[in-house]
Amino acid sequence: MIRDLDNNKDKSSLPYSKFFIFVAAAALLGLVTGFALTKITKKNSNTTSSSTKSEKTVGIADQKTFKDSAEGILKEGGIDGEGSFHLQRPGGESQNVYLTSTTVDLSHYLGKKVRVWGETFAGEKAGWLMDVGRLDLIK
Repeated sequence: MIRDLDNNKDKSSLPYSKFFIFVAAAALLGLVTGFALTKITKKNSNTTSSSTKSEKTVGIADQKTFKDSAEGILKEGGIDGEGSFHLQRPGGESQNVYLTSTTVDLSHYLGKKVRVWGETFAGEKAGWLMDVGRLDLIK
């Protein structure tokens, strides 16, 4: 009888030790994976940062797609639902270029003199409506 109890103890403690080894290995693997992912993410964010105020050129440098350009002071607001921003240019309101962009976060450049490249679209109210793909900050 004593022998059977000893055998049962060994059998019951064996699954617990395997479980703890499994948990420890999973935790270690999770830590290593998390560390590796943060290093990869930091490396990619340093090379592809495109919407910080300190950068002079942001966006995509595709001159085939973004062949239209305009220059002026970037202001918030479109015209009658067309565009979220506009470029204020000499000559009055009729010379404004109304802008949208899925590539560049234009809000970082409000009040700054910029040159934008993009693709012109037909607007119903806007005289000039552009999807911005690239922005240069002008000093």
